[in-house]
Amino acid sequence: MTLKIVYMGTPEFAVPALQSLHTQGYDIALVVTQPDRPKGRGRKLIAPPVKQTADALGYRVIQPESIKTSAFKDQVDSLKPDVIVVVAFGQILPEAILNIPGFGAINIHASLLPKYRGAAPIQWAVINGETETGVTTMFMDKGLDTGDMLLSSRIPIWPDDTSETLHDRLADLGANLLIRTLQDLESGNLHPAAQNHSNSTYAPLLKKSDGHIDWTKPAELLDPFIRGMNPWPGAFTFYGGSRLKILKATSIAKHTAAPPGTVIQGFPDELVIATEKGVLSIIEIQGASGKRLLIKDFLRGHPLVPGTVLT
Repeated sequence: MTLKIVYMGTPEFAVPALQSLHTQGYDIALVVTQPDRPKGRGRKLIAPPVKQTADALGYRVIQPESIKTSAFKDQVDSLKPDVIVVVAFGQILPEAILNIPGFGAINIHASLLPKYRGAAPIQWAVINGETETGVTTMFMDKGLDTGDMLLSSRIPIWPDDTSETLHDRLADLGANLLIRTLQDLESGNLHPAAQNHSNSTYAPLLKKSDGHIDWTKPAELLDPFIRGMNPWPGAFTFYGGSRLKILKATSIAKHTAAPPGTVIQGFPDELVIATEKGVLSIIEIQGASGKRLLIKDFLRGHPLVPGTVLT
């Protein structure tokens, strides 16, 4: 039996799963993704990564503004898919769509459910200092990431992981787990398990303003915060009217009586900032020039003397 699949996904995270389905020879009847969006200074229309991949692999692609239309439902219905696979699609599927495939709709979520339901599970796992995360496949229902779980895979979060590095590892992990899930589905060895909703946590979508560094927090919390905000929205602070993006830092268990946000005395090529507890040593920074620099190179042109307060 070869499962007929309608694939719905949009960003880079959804690309490895589509590629794995292709490599394994599944019958991908249709790829559904978000419309092209303007990006960059030129506001040029850019196709989503899944569309670019699907086009290269030769699949039929549609990009509806909304999937809550009878036209979209009729289109999917006419294909008679066995499974709809959903990976970071970007729209909530209505029950009318979920009920079409014979085996249901399967989603890859980038967390160990029921923890970190929602739009930004990778970022919040890093921000919260988790040492382990993973991916979960589940049957979708009308709730937000509340469906019965199928399989899961775990990986560690390394001390130097950013959301970007973790994202790439989880995308590959999810692609492998999807294939295992579909193989078990075909062989009748899949055993859905209800989530323990009382243990659920929520990972809301991040806003640009969420990256503003709160120096009154302990340094040991600001290190994972900066890694979790990397690459988007980016952790930032202000020096006067200038916005400084902090790309990499490390916490140091050093006591200082200086108010949080104050530059304290360090070596000539160091930038060390007081926090509520401990200090934060900045390793990489991006200033108004927009160029990512090691802190020693940044300080050559932008000296920040001890006593300067970052806000």
